[in-house]
Amino acid sequence: MISSSKNLNFKSPKYVNIINILCVSVVALLVTGPFLPDLVVSFLSLWFLYYSLKNKIYSVYRNVYFYTFIAFWLICILSSLLSDDISLSLRSSLFYVRIGIFALLITYLININRKILDYFYYVFLITFSALIVDGYVQYFTGTNLFGYKIGENYRVSSFFGSELILGSYLARLFPLFFALFIIRSDKSPLEVCAVSVLFILIDILIFIAGERTSFLLLNISTIFIIIFISKYKWLRLGLFTLSSIIIIFLTFNDPKLYNRYIDSPLKNSNLLNKDEKINFFSPSHDHLMKTAWNMFLEKPILGHGPKLFRVKCSDPKYKFNKDMSCDIHPHNFYFQLLAETGFVGFSFLLCFFFHFIYLCLKHIIYYLKYKSALFSDYQICLLAGLLITIWPLTTNGNIFTNHLMLFYSLQMGFFRRNIN
Repeated sequence: MISSSKNLNFKSPKYVNIINILCVSVVALLVTGPFLPDLVVSFLSLWFLYYSLKNKIYSVYRNVYFYTFIAFWLICILSSLLSDDISLSLRSSLFYVRIGIFALLITYLININRKILDYFYYVFLITFSALIVDGYVQYFTGTNLFGYKIGENYRVSSFFGSELILGSYLARLFPLFFALFIIRSDKSPLEVCAVSVLFILIDILIFIAGERTSFLLLNISTIFIIIFISKYKWLRLGLFTLSSIIIIFLTFNDPKLYNRYIDSPLKNSNLLNKDEKINFFSPSHDHLMKTAWNMFLEKPILGHGPKLFRVKCSDPKYKFNKDMSCDIHPHNFYFQLLAETGFVGFSFLLCFFFHFIYLCLKHIIYYLKYKSALFSDYQICLLAGLLITIWPLTTNGNIFTNHLMLFYSLQMGFFRRNIN
């Protein structure tokens, strides 16, 4: 926590506004692809590092989460330096520190002026609304507003085009949007109604996007929020129930959605064929993770180096299956870290997950003992966002990918500053 008010002011309001605008723009820029948000985050991180050191604002770095992140970053760099392809591996690890510094910048800006919370809220509102309109247009007409057609797999992607991450974007950032909605003190009844409709549309759009993992993560975060929050518990439960009813109706009236969520998972898991081995995920994902495990067994301490799964997975001594065991990453954070950073790098993520479980148990015990909440509803929503970011029992993307780590960075930046 920053304590010196002297250091909490920039030299001019115009300067502050530029930084605020750049910071909140990341939410919308994530829709355009990886380049622009990464460029903005890199610039802001470098600027904040320079600004904070120049003005001797050292207190912003003094928290256990940042210390842990720096330790993990250094382990990743060490793993890269010991890898077979130092240049390729360092491209992922060397500048990874920007993610942690960006989280600190968000905390710092909130300390300066709470208006940035409204800026983020409105950017979320506009971005989510645009994705909703475009996504439903694409679902019902087959083409979005920019002429991008649904492919043969019938997956709605909206402005993301060929990148099928619409559901991931909405599901992973929705808890943060809900947190910002909760802390707004001047909500009108009309705004509450409008946002309630938006929530339902988001739930359904994540489902019709066809991203099974994202839909699962949405349900995990929603159930977590419903259990632990107090003020809007029944509102969120009612909206979730209504959207669930609509989703069930769509499932049994749209053959492609039925196949995506019911037929295909059953076939992939081989539950219909008792003579075949059951897969925890799909066969291809299971084979990738087994390849990652084989890589871990050879270098169990520091792994083969960040970004090198894509190179090493083709080696016959690691490859579990000649047809389905190689990709740019193993589609699971935990197996990726085992393969690329060994047990040392993996232990950071595992400890963070257990730390999260500890916070939840602490919240429950505190409530049972004192009949009051340890964490605010705002913080509960952010914890839900962190939960689905580090949830181990799902497939996911590359842990060193810009957009996935920005989801984590945003949640941590807001969580470090409780808003009452």
